[in-house]
Amino acid sequence: MESGPSRIDIYEMFDRIAGRYDLLNGILSFGLDSLWRRSAAKYLEPKNSLDVLDIATGTGDLLISLISHQQNIRRAVGIDMSEKMLTITKNKIGSANLGDRITLIRADTARIPFADNSFDAVTIAFGIRNMPDINIVLKEMYRVLRPSGTALILEFALPEKIFLRKLFLFYLRNIVPLVGGVISGNRNAYRYLNQTIETFHFGEDFCNIMRKAGFANTKTTPLTFGIACLYTGDKTFTQNC
Repeated sequence: MESGPSRIDIYEMFDRIAGRYDLLNGILSFGLDSLWRRSAAKYLEPKNSLDVLDIATGTGDLLISLISHQQNIRRAVGIDMSEKMLTITKNKIGSANLGDRITLIRADTARIPFADNSFDAVTIAFGIRNMPDINIVLKEMYRVLRPSGTALILEFALPEKIFLRKLFLFYLRNIVPLVGGVISGNRNAYRYLNQTIETFHFGEDFCNIMRKAGFANTKTTPLTFGIACLYTGDKTFTQNC
């Protein structure tokens, strides 16, 4: 990803498609994106008074899902660099009367503006593959986690079964850019989507990258025949190398 679009290019692209982003997520995933986010919420620690950070929060769907399905969250923070995405999130939070529980900050995921050991959980949904340097982002996630804290990472993947993989790739390469382009007016953004999904690490490869960033007890949970994965990893009391 280091040779791909710059961080600024990516945020500006998301600014351009922000207005139709939620609509297209629902259409292109056949509504499964909501189920995947609810699945992620179940993996939060059941202890009381959790502090949660959602990075690359986008239009806030994961953040709102976590708050809605986990009553033990004391404080939730979402960060993103796309101003238009954050504006949509702010409106959603207001409509859901969650303004007293969620804070939004315009900030870079590669330079998370919090001290070490600040959160019990750090989450990201369908954003890690957009990062120019995923290693830096994972290390930042690890840094701001408290000891025994957990990272939850939702991301697309490619199914292991050959037939399903071919079918999914056909959909990504042909249907997604067409439908995404027509509705958003930005076909390139949805070509970028399929390109990043095809070239990104998934499964055990991604778990290995998480371990190199310091995470322990890494685990992959395939969702919906493996077209998405939930990755989890813990911050232990001693640094892993």
